[in-house]
Parts: sequence; structure tokens; C-alpha cells
Amino acid sequence: MLRTHTCGELTIKDLGKEITLTGWVQKSRDLGGMTFVDIRDRYGITQLAFNSDDDADLRAKARELGREFVISVKGTVIERSSKNLKIATGEIEIKVSKLDILNPAKLPPFLIEDETDGGDDLRMKYRYLDLRRNPVRNNLVLRHKMAQEVRRYLDGLDFIEVETPVLIKSTPEGARDFVVPSRMNPGEFYALPQSPQTFKQLLMVSGFDRYFQIVKCFRDEDLRADRQPEFTQIDCEMAFIEQEDILNVFEGLIKNLFKNVKGIDLGEVPRMQYADAMRLYGSDKPDTRFGMQFVELTEVVKGADFPVFDNAELVVGINAKGCAEYTRKQLDELTDFVKRPQVGATGLVYCRYNNDGSLKSSVDKFYSEDALKKWAAAFGAEAGDLMLVMAGPAEKVRKQLNELRLEMGNRLGLRDKNTFAPLWVLDFPLLEWDEESGRYHAMHHPFTSPKPEDISLLDSKPGEVRANAYDMVINGTEIGGGSIRIHDRELQALMFKHLGFSKEEAQKQFGFLMEAFEFGAPPHGGIAFGFDRLVSIFAGLDSIRDVIAFPKNNSGRDVMIDSPSTISEEQLKELSIKTSN
Repeated sequence: MLRTHTCGELTIKDLGKEITLTGWVQKSRDLGGMTFVDIRDRYGITQLAFNSDDDADLRAKARELGREFVISVKGTVIERSSKNLKIATGEIEIKVSKLDILNPAKLPPFLIEDETDGGDDLRMKYRYLDLRRNPVRNNLVLRHKMAQEVRRYLDGLDFIEVETPVLIKSTPEGARDFVVPSRMNPGEFYALPQSPQTFKQLLMVSGFDRYFQIVKCFRDEDLRADRQPEFTQIDCEMAFIEQEDILNVFEGLIKNLFKNVKGIDLGEVPRMQYADAMRLYGSDKPDTRFGMQFVELTEVVKGADFPVFDNAELVVGINAKGCAEYTRKQLDELTDFVKRPQVGATGLVYCRYNNDGSLKSSVDKFYSEDALKKWAAAFGAEAGDLMLVMAGPAEKVRKQLNELRLEMGNRLGLRDKNTFAPLWVLDFPLLEWDEESGRYHAMHHPFTSPKPEDISLLDSKPGEVRANAYDMVINGTEIGGGSIRIHDRELQALMFKHLGFSKEEAQKQFGFLMEAFEFGAPPHGGIAFGFDRLVSIFAGLDSIRDVIAFPKNNSGRDVMIDSPSTISEEQLKELSIKTSN
């Protein structure tokens, strides 16, 4: 090793030691008679001291140092006269006897400091420099610790880690695939896996009853803060189990991570039916750090000749505690918020329950104070509260009110990143109707088993069939989801039929799995956690990009290496791909 110690480990106990340090120059300060240089590596910062008694060449060399120069120094640990107790090495400094410049550096395009002057685009372009900053590096250290804890926990329960193929076949369900042309099979393509789903099921058929993998997955879809074209899953499957077994094992995994990584005891994770989540929160991933549950007012408000309510399929609202004193400007801001294209509402009705006990609404023309008292009773409102009401088609208005509820949670400071509210959401619909294609699609994937008592509804009321499916939600973010799988060929064939597959299509796409089911497939089920999302929640971050070493931007580009990029005509020819020109 070129060093005897790191830049974060020397303390007052090491006084008098002869040491060698290597690292990057954080900053230097020439004070005339003294020159001080901070040397940094990923473990910390140590101050180097050069004084007027030193060799003139050594001091001259120290004055040449610029930010991010890579250096090696030899010297003696001495006590620092002006101590910095904010850092671990702040009581000592190194009296340097030898300085070697291992590599000079250009002036970096932004400050390599916790609070940098670099914007997102600039830091993405020079990501290798951004990774030198403590906040980014700490995120990757956290990611490493969480991955190690996952492996320890699952290994302790006899799970084995198995790598599954990255070059697989394209399937029609789910998001768009990334496809890879095959040179040796002209005109044919591999796909990159959106999930190792069929392979982990085949491992259950193979007798590997407990599998996991921390695995890269790929989806060619529009991006946002919690999506990347390539992402990482904690992918798990178990055989000879029921849903309760899955919930217990993987609730234990999440509790173990919180306990050993963050020092937090979560306690028992509550459970909620999908139908209740949609009814009370308008979302299948509700943020339960705060209340403000939905209250349905349809029967309370109709018949007052207010067309917006009279003609609505659903009238529903939330009670914002203590917000009756909101100004007209604040209420207008909320109305503008729900009218944004991302939310899509046409308006917002409010009712103040004033501190003097009076009620005042934006629709007083249609509703008397006695009528408004019925609203307040439905909400369980008290003096000082503000009732916010929306109306429209049931499914649409619930989603809109969910956005308003989350916005109110933000405004009232109820979404503290240091508070964690995990939740199991259970019994999702098996199928969901897609207007664009005019058919049902699997809400999770085609291999999810229906509730046995609901199978008879597949022909008559497919939208009412419930799935043996479950999601883990933390703070309004889905961090994991899974299901009990179909393990019977006949039931799987029935599922494909209801998803619009012909027998020929089902055989072409999934014949290998159907055949495997005929060789003794055990009951099995599993779950996959979004590892990037999970780490970002632990780190208190809104974007998963900050916990990925080399992420893509919102256009799916890596601006550091300029990817994706074109390839040569010769490569295209080898792949039997014809260009448009």
C-alpha cells in the first residue's frame, strides 16, 4: 500500500507516529509563514502543515498544489493548535517531511464540497467528481450496507442467491422491453429482463425452494424521479408457502433493515385491503404518516340544486385540521393546484368551520348553515378546521383528491422524512381494464393467482376478481410487490385466455413455463423490492438517481459517457439491421 493510514483515522492517540497519507487536495491556505493543506480520501480529511522551518523546496511544492491534485505525504502526527472538533481528525495535523505529487488536476467545474455550486446537469456530466462529495458517497455506502444486510438476513433463512439470464425473450405484457439484436440469429432479438419472473418460478419447479437475487432489471418507459431505465430489485421466491408466510418473512426483512441500518424498531406493519386504500386515500400506495382520510358526502350534499354536486358520481372531501384561517390567496392556490394538468380537476369547494362556531363555504348560495353543519358532522370537523371537497367520476375524483391530500400534507409539515409508516396493501384486483386496447390486462403480471373463491367470476365479472397479491408501501411509495403464483397449467391457460392470448400466442410466449408446470410444480409465491427506492427512503431523498452510482437523466441518457449513441454501418450490417437511408 502507498499509505500507512487513511485520512479519517488519525487521532490524538497517534501523536509522534511517522505516517504516510495519500489522497486529493481539498483546499490549501498560504498564510505566509505557514501553509496548510487539507488532504481528503473517502474516509475523511486530515490537515497537513508546512512551516517556515521546512525545506524551501518542500514549501514551494506545497504552494503549487491545486484543488483535487492527487498527492502522497510522509510526516509526523503532531497536536493541532487550532482544533476542529467537527471532524474526527480535528485534534491533530501532519508535520510534512516529504510531498509527492502523484497526479496534478485541472480546476474542477464545481466545488467538491457537501454544499456544491454545481447544478444537476453539470454534476451528472462529471459524475466521477460528484461521487467524491460526502453526501453522494454516503448514499452509496448506505446502499452497500443495506445490500449486505439483505444477504445476511436471507442467507440466515436458507435462501440461496441464483443469477438468472440477462438476455431473454420479449414478452407482450408489462412495460416496453429493451431489445438486443442477435448477430448469430439474423432478424431475431433478445430482450433485457423487466424482471426474472419466469426464471424464479422455474427455480421453484427445480426444487430450489428459497431463492433471492439482487438483480438489474430494465424497462423502456418514460422516466421520473423514482424511475430509471435500468434499476435494481431484491427479487425473492419461496415454494410450499401461503401468502401469510411471504408477508411474515419479508416484513421481517424490512424490520431487520430498519433495525440494523437505521436503529429503528418498526413494530408490526399494519395491513389494508386495496378497496379500503382506494376508498379512504384514493391511492393503492397511501401515505399513512398522517390522517386526512376521505369522507364521502354524495348523499349529504345532493338535492340542493348545485349542479356540480347533483350531477356527480361521487362527492368526496378531506378535513384539514386547524386550517380554517387559510386566506383567500391560500385557497386560490389550492384551487390552482387541483386545476393543474397533472391533477386535472375542474375546481375545488371549501367550507370553513370558524373558531366562533360559524360555517362559511364557497357555495353558500346553495347551502344554508344548517346544511353545512351536516357536512361538518360527516367530517367529524371541529371549530378551526377546513373542509375541502371535490366532485366528479368516482375513480377520477379519488385520484385528484389524493393529490390534494398529499399537497396538504406537505404544506402542513406532516410528511416528515424521518418518520416511517410502512403498510401492507392486500387483495388487489387481478385484472384492470385498459381503454386504449379495449381489453383487460393483468394488474401485476399474468402469473398471479386469483383468489380461489373468485375464479367463478372470471367469465361473468372479471373486474371483480381479486388476486393473491400484496404490496409493501412506505411513506406513500410502493417499495415492493408480489403475489402467490399460478402453479397449475390449466389455470394458467385460463388466465392467458382472459388476457386475450390465443392458444398459439400463449404457447409461443410461455410454452416453456406451461410445460414445466406439468412436471410437478409446487405452490409458490414471491415478492420483489425496488432496491433503489428503498435506499432513497432510508437516505431521505426524493430521487433514486442520488443512490445510483452512474444514473441516467430524465431523457434516459448518460451524459457522462454520451449514451445511447449511434453505431457504425458495419455493426448495423453485422446485425442484419437496415437503416432508413
